[in-house]
Amino acid sequence: MSSISIFFTIFFYFAVLIFITGLSYKIIQYWSTPAPLKIPIAPAPLNKSGVFLRLAKEVFLFATLFKASKWTWLFGWSFHVALVLLFFRHLIYFWPGEIPLILLKTEPLKYAAYPLMFGLIGLLGRRVFIDRVRYISAPSDYLMLLLIILIAASGMIMTFANNHPNMLLVKNFAEGLITFRWSELPTEAIFLFHIFPVFCLIAIFPISKLLHGPGIFFSPTLNQ
Repeated sequence: MSSISIFFTIFFYFAVLIFITGLSYKIIQYWSTPAPLKIPIAPAPLNKSGVFLRLAKEVFLFATLFKASKWTWLFGWSFHVALVLLFFRHLIYFWPGEIPLILLKTEPLKYAAYPLMFGLIGLLGRRVFIDRVRYISAPSDYLMLLLIILIAASGMIMTFANNHPNMLLVKNFAEGLITFRWSELPTEAIFLFHIFPVFCLIAIFPISKLLHGPGIFFSPTLNQ
């Protein structure tokens, strides 16, 4: 293997190790933190099934955000739905062995990149142009959005601008990371420009505001 392939292979496992360790620590911390006060957002559900329904509405529909700001809801919901679709689109590269038929039919999901970018630009513009949001925005908030925009933009260039890397090498490299049968990765600059921030994002996930993903299930204002 080339030195650059070795570097990215080691970097991937290092990032995943930080991700798993950090995320596990935070979940244990959330789980073990007492919540002695009843502080649900009204109107509160009166039983466990109501709590389940309320959390489902928050996770899948962003119900509270929709009530608070329709534009923010549109940007956020577009981004998150597109992100899920693109996750399934990328599974084909990492899937070891024979690829399930359903993953072979995910080609149209690549167009989710457009609502993804729409949502990201909207969320960034919200932090830049709305005074009250800009006032409470930390540098890390801008960094996370710019990092994901960089990932999305480089992915769109590879997909829609006929700037494809060798997809067989991409498949072999990605699958090798999962099966520990390591392989050379494509050396096209645009591909390296795409996966480097992805690995960075994996590593910094446990120390970023992206923790709102698992954290929503532990919010006493929603789960009580």
